[in-house]
Amino acid sequence: MADRKSDFALPTLDDLFSTQEERDDARLEKIRDIPLDLIDDFPDHPFHVRDDEDMVQLVESIKTNGVLTPAVLRQKEDGRYELVSGHRRKRACELAGLTTLRSEIKDLTRDEAVVYMVESNFQRTTILPSEKAFAYKMRFEAMKRQGKRTDLTSSPVGTKLRTDEIIAQESGDSRNQIHRYIRLTFLVPELLELVDEGRIKMRPAVELSYLDEDSQRDVVEQIDINDCTPSHDQTIRMRKMFDSGKLTAEAVEAIMSEEKPNQRERIVLRGDRVRSLIPKNVQLKDTEDYVCKALEHYAKYLRHRSERDSR
Repeated sequence: MADRKSDFALPTLDDLFSTQEERDDARLEKIRDIPLDLIDDFPDHPFHVRDDEDMVQLVESIKTNGVLTPAVLRQKEDGRYELVSGHRRKRACELAGLTTLRSEIKDLTRDEAVVYMVESNFQRTTILPSEKAFAYKMRFEAMKRQGKRTDLTSSPVGTKLRTDEIIAQESGDSRNQIHRYIRLTFLVPELLELVDEGRIKMRPAVELSYLDEDSQRDVVEQIDINDCTPSHDQTIRMRKMFDSGKLTAEAVEAIMSEEKPNQRERIVLRGDRVRSLIPKNVQLKDTEDYVCKALEHYAKYLRHRSERDSR
C-alpha cells in the first residue's frame, strides 16, 4: 500500500496553509518588467516571427493596453534571461518603442524549457510544416533526455507510453505523422521552403529527405530547370536508386524530365453541352472523331473568312 502513495501529488505545506490570493500574489512576485537588452532568444527557436499584418495589430494593442499576457523567461547562469515563450510579444515591444517586456520568470531546466516553448507556440493558428518539423524534433529529443517523461502511465494497468505516443496524444497528429514531420528536418533549405510553400507535399518530401545533400541539390537544380516539382512516384524511384547507389545527377535529370500526368495539357468539355450539339445517330465511340472533324471544318471557315475580309 505504501507504494500507492507515489501515484498522488501530495500538497505542500504552502498549499495547505496559504490562500489562493496568497498563491496568486506569490506568482505576481515573479512577474517583472525585464529590459529587452537582457533577454536572449531561445536557441534554435523553430517558430518564425514575421512583421506581417498580425504583428501590426499586436504592436497597436501593446501601445494601447501594454503586454496583457506576460512572456515566460528562464534566468541563465550569467544573469541574463532566455525567452521561452513570447517571441512575437518581444518583437512587438521593440517595434512599439518599448524598452522592457512584462515577463514571468520560471525555474525551468533546458529540456523543460524546450517542452514548454513547443507547447506554447502550438497554440498559434498558422504553423508552417518547417516550424512543426523542428519543434517536434526538439521536443522529442528533450523528452527522450528527460527519461522520466517516457515512463508516464495513463491506464490502470500501467501501460508505458512511448515519447512519440505522448506527443501524439497532446498534439493531435498521429505518431506516423510526427515522424514524417521530423524527417523534413533532413531536407536542404531550398526543398524545405518548397514544402512550406505547398509546392512539395509531405510524402514526396519525406522520400527526398532520405537522399544525401548532393542528391537533394541535384533535385533542386532540376526543379529550377523544369519549373516543376517531383511526384511521389518519382521521389520513390529516386530513393530506391539512392539506396542502391545508382542515383546520379544524370538519373535525377532523367526522372525529373519525365512528363507527369498532371502536367499534360488537358481540355475539359462539358459532356451534356457537347452531346446536345452532336446528331443522335453518331455513336458515343465516334464522338471524338466527330468533334475533331467539326473543329477542322470550323477552322477552315474562319480561315476563309479572314482571307475574304483582308481583300
